[in-house]
Amino acid sequence: MRRFLAYLFAVVAGCALGLGSALAMAGLWPGANPLAFGDVEVDGWRSDFAIGSEAADPYTRARVARHGLLALAKTEAVYFTRTADDAGQPLRETCRYRLSGGAMPAGWWSVTLYDAQSMLPPNTDEALSIDASRAGAGRWEAVIAPERPLGAGHWISSRNAGAFDLTLRLYMPEAALLERPLHTLVPPQIERIGCDGEDAA
Repeated sequence: MRRFLAYLFAVVAGCALGLGSALAMAGLWPGANPLAFGDVEVDGWRSDFAIGSEAADPYTRARVARHGLLALAKTEAVYFTRTADDAGQPLRETCRYRLSGGAMPAGWWSVTLYDAQSMLPPNTDEALSIDASRAGAGRWEAVIAPERPLGAGHWISSRNAGAFDLTLRLYMPEAALLERPLHTLVPPQIERIGCDGEDAA
């Protein structure tokens, strides 16, 4: 009887751990970030270079499906996600941020804002991203805020986003980025300007 109970416990525990890990990796566990298990991190931007490759395991494929990424081959596109500002604080709708960067080691790039459900925020501002076409050559910056600031140039709307993350897509990446991402990519910075009811840290 004891042996049977021990066997039953092992089976139940194994199923629970397997289900829990699958839900967490897919981003379905409450509070789980669907891309939080990346194997590459550059200044807070995380990526999993298995995405879009034959090496992608079922967990990786589940995270890609959950986050809505178009998993092109790695030589065609790589993806980085950021969930916190430069001070390490979670990105949230009630704060305003300055997103800034320069040239990227890719043929074309974009940065898009997603809400906590990995969806585009439900608003009609038509300002949820910035890309190479809008940013132009050289240095660029955009303000992330729930309302368009007066005099702002590029604006990314966080209205109705709640807690959010940013996804950097790099299309037709240079070979050096794939081989030495830590030494090649200089990703955008995210400076918190201020939050409702408080000053920027």
